[in-house]
Amino acid sequence: MLLLIVKHNDNTTHVDPKALLWTLAGVVGFSGSLPATRVAVQHLDPVTVGLGRAVVAAVVAAALLLLARAPRPALRELPALGLVAACVVVGFPLISAFALRELPAGRGAVVLAVAPLSTAAFAAWLGRERTTLGFWLRAGVGTSAVLGYVATTAGGFGAADLKLLLAAVVVGLGYAEGARLSRARPGWQVIGWALVLAAPVLAVVTPWPPDLGAVPAAGLAAFAYVSLISMFLGFVAWYSGLARGGAARMGQLQLLQPFLTLLWSGLLLGEPWQPAAWWAVAVVVGCIAAGWWVRPRPRPDSAPAWSPGGARRRA
Repeated sequence: MLLLIVKHNDNTTHVDPKALLWTLAGVVGFSGSLPATRVAVQHLDPVTVGLGRAVVAAVVAAALLLLARAPRPALRELPALGLVAACVVVGFPLISAFALRELPAGRGAVVLAVAPLSTAAFAAWLGRERTTLGFWLRAGVGTSAVLGYVATTAGGFGAADLKLLLAAVVVGLGYAEGARLSRARPGWQVIGWALVLAAPVLAVVTPWPPDLGAVPAAGLAAFAYVSLISMFLGFVAWYSGLARGGAARMGQLQLLQPFLTLLWSGLLLGEPWQPAAWWAVAVVVGCIAAGWWVRPRPRPDSAPAWSPGGARRRA
């Protein structure tokens, strides 16, 4: 797989190795999110898991921003950061937490395999990344495999599946906008400021458990994972990779995430490994390999990305 990604010839653009490594690091970090969320919601309120993890992550992010003396965002930058916060800090964690009270983590992972298509669509729109018809056809085949799996197993589409499909759309928007902002500011600052901006409200509305000591260690460990890895460190790597390599193209690597999540779900939660799920994942992985031969490029009329100091510049 990796050889297919880095191979190049006269018709292929070489992939930035750092972009590849950062993106893969983000995928590995995110791959444990659903199993950890599944464990956490068995012991904590889904709203606590969905929103409280952002508050914990914001404390870490604020400390790092302060130590690094990161420049504060200008007023005109706040709407974009607010969109990132609404999508990846509030929307996706909250929606997925409620869905995973009803669904196994493995099934959830397969449903969320449509997120890369969502990311590519929003990247083409917001980031003005040029894509090809072949790119969309391959993305569509991979997404169709996922939808076919959901429709033909466990009674077909249910309310929880629809929640996760909505979550995939929401997170794709947040990924694309965060990647666009990360062209001018390091990815860890983008997610860091998004967390800090949302934290005051989330700290008030989150229903904190009255006695954390009564929560089993497994529940606390799972909550710590989604707070520190899923909500912050994973995004540091993820946004860095998307910014360097292009959100539409690098985002397709997230189609590997269901494969990893299925592994964690089976090994850590004892969920059965269904052959249909593996076939669906095999199709989408094949689509990744086939789709790496043409690199999306920014359109000539790309809008300038914002800079940390407030000056506009071209990405």
